[in-house]
Amino acid sequence: MKNIKPYLFLSLNIIFCVGILSLIAIYPPPQTVSGIFPADGTRIRQAEWSKMDCLGVQCTLCPFRCFLPEGARGICRVRINVAGRLKTLVYAQPVSVHIDPIEKKPVYHMLPGSRIFSIATVGCNLRCSFCQNWEISQSYPEEAKGEGREIMTPRQVVDAAIESGCNSIAYTYSEPVVFYEYVIDTAKLAKEKGLRNVMVSAGYINPEPLEKLAPYFDVIKIDLKGFNERFYRKTVGGDLRYVLDTLKELKKLGVMTEVVNLIVPGLNDDMAEIKRMCEWIYSNMGPDTPVFFSRFTPQYRLGNLPATPIETLEKAREIALGTGLRYVYLGNVPGHPGENTYCPGCGRVLIRRYGYAILENNIRDGRCVFCAEKIPGIWGR
Repeated sequence: MKNIKPYLFLSLNIIFCVGILSLIAIYPPPQTVSGIFPADGTRIRQAEWSKMDCLGVQCTLCPFRCFLPEGARGICRVRINVAGRLKTLVYAQPVSVHIDPIEKKPVYHMLPGSRIFSIATVGCNLRCSFCQNWEISQSYPEEAKGEGREIMTPRQVVDAAIESGCNSIAYTYSEPVVFYEYVIDTAKLAKEKGLRNVMVSAGYINPEPLEKLAPYFDVIKIDLKGFNERFYRKTVGGDLRYVLDTLKELKKLGVMTEVVNLIVPGLNDDMAEIKRMCEWIYSNMGPDTPVFFSRFTPQYRLGNLPATPIETLEKAREIALGTGLRYVYLGNVPGHPGENTYCPGCGRVLIRRYGYAILENNIRDGRCVFCAEKIPGIWGR
């Protein structure tokens, strides 16, 4: 037994050390925030939606509900526990500022042919393997480069949008949910100045924050990335049920919602699944909900996959129309007839598109010029 004791002692020490290292991996040691950001606090802002206790802070903004010991960040990388308070590290720090055609979002039922002032910060609370903006969505604030290291306050955003002749502001590219405070402050000012607001999101947000945000938005575009939990957990890094809850909440709140489904070959292109998704949208959101089926192109971690065959998109659109959805579009296929808006009354082309360009607009005062059918959307400034 005497010979066993040293080995037993060594084994216990190893187990102890491994345990400590595991805890450090899960809960990183406190960071010296002033070493990353200016000491005047211009890039650190109090965050909303949190619960505090003696062990740390719980963020309640999204379904992950990250519990954060001192110095730890949430899964989004941009919300952090500093001295027992939840802080946002991206307030007024856009890494992307652009003027886009509104069709690029894509948003098809608001002000066709108009320009929209688009902003984004770093960060996202999901981990999509096919993310087209992964350079910013999967980055830390301190990794931001170029224009992203500059401050742009909500008032400066609104002023810039007005000066550039835009009718609306989009919170887009990465995930607006994680820069919630910046979004809501900017959206409030924009609304006061007569601008429209559009949020382009994956819909991974809790009901209470969404309810507070919704009154300031004219359109919320949700990426419904698939229709089974396994795909969501493996490829997206979240749970489908929370996104469906968001869509139902938006319907209840009366916010105009457009839904986009990016079809990835071999992952979420099962037609029976797509039919169930369309039936769910019809039943829970209504037949007038605009739905897009967008073409995947190889990128990020799925660069080995082929682009989505156009025939797959066309079949999905046919299924969606067959379930009773009235406004079904194809995305990322410039010049395809599936880009156009058709009147559900007479079948004529209302808005003819080629990519982001509007070639023809036959909607007047919210109605079809041919048969006077009322068309849901925001058609006038």
